[in-house]
Amino acid sequence: HVQLVESGGCLVQPGGALILSCVASGIIFSISTMDWYRQAPGKQRELVATITSGGVTNYANSVRGRFTISRDNTKKTVYLQMNSLKSEDTAVYYCKTRWGSDYWGQGTQVTVSS
Repeated sequence: HVQLVESGGCLVQPGGALILSCVASGIIFSISTMDWYRQAPGKQRELVATITSGGVTNYANSVRGRFTISRDNTKKTVYLQMNSLKSEDTAVYYCKTRWGSDYWGQGTQVTVSS
C-alpha cells in the first residue's frame, strides 16, 4: 500500500532554516510528481511546492526564493529546504502524491516563533 512519512518539523526561530523529508513507499517514486502542502490553524490547506519526475519545480508565491524542493529517487525521498522562516510559515506540512488516487502523509508540525 502507499505510504508517505514526513519528518523534520520542529520549533525554529524567525529567520532560521529547516529541512523536511518525506519517504515514500508503495509507488514507483521515480515517475511520481511529489507535492508539499501546508495547513495553518484556521486556514485551508495550501500547495507550497511541487517537483515533477523530471525535476521541474514550482512554488507558491509566498515561499518562492526561500524554500527549495528536491528529490532523491534512490532514497524515494522528497525534501523541502526552508530558509528565512517567518512566523506565517507556521503550519502542519504534508507530503502528497497521486498514484491513482491522492495520498497524503500524516504531516509534520513546523512552528516559527521566538
